[in-house]
Amino acid sequence: MKLTDWPADERPREKLLQHGAGVLSDAELLAIFLRTGISGSNAVDLSRQLLSSFGSLRNLLAADKASFCQHRGLGEAKFAQLQAVLEMARRFQSEQLRREPALTDVAVTRQFLISQLRDEPNEVFAMLLLDSQHRVIRFDKMFFGTIDAAAVYPRVLVKRALDLNAAAIILTHNHPSGVAEPSQADKQITRRIVDAMALVDIRVLDHFVIGDGVAVSFAERGLI
Repeated sequence: MKLTDWPADERPREKLLQHGAGVLSDAELLAIFLRTGISGSNAVDLSRQLLSSFGSLRNLLAADKASFCQHRGLGEAKFAQLQAVLEMARRFQSEQLRREPALTDVAVTRQFLISQLRDEPNEVFAMLLLDSQHRVIRFDKMFFGTIDAAAVYPRVLVKRALDLNAAAIILTHNHPSGVAEPSQADKQITRRIVDAMALVDIRVLDHFVIGDGVAVSFAERGLI
């Protein structure tokens, strides 16, 4: 059945406009993004098929171009459109973080860093730079590695922090395995960075290790 033949209060777009996006299922949200279905399946039916094939909405959103485009109803145009939507969401979160009068909420920091790094296929080492009032200056991805490691150079981090006149920083990197437990190498590089930053009077407030939807804080563990 075509979506136009559904009762108005059951159509995804009309439901969203009347009740808000939070009441929609994953399939209904995806259907609004897809806009149209394929022969024999309306947009909601197609969305349910895609979610079943990918296993979850998150898996679909994180799929690479080859995996995404091999499914009926999807293609390069939809992939480009989706990447644009995801990047706008990341920039929105980043801007919201910058509007905070001061970054004092660990939960806000944790969720922001998870959103930035959880779906990276390879290890990425990044830095959140703060001013003397702990207001966000910017978030920088500094080093990019393989599936299980990234080379990190403290002097590069120090130079970047000085260039942006940062008074404090928060370190973060992801574990593509999904396990957020800090390794011995993580602890060693953190100590080296803390020591290097101390020489120029820049505080390292924390180091978050990002896994699959979780983030381990060095500060909360007493490791920093």
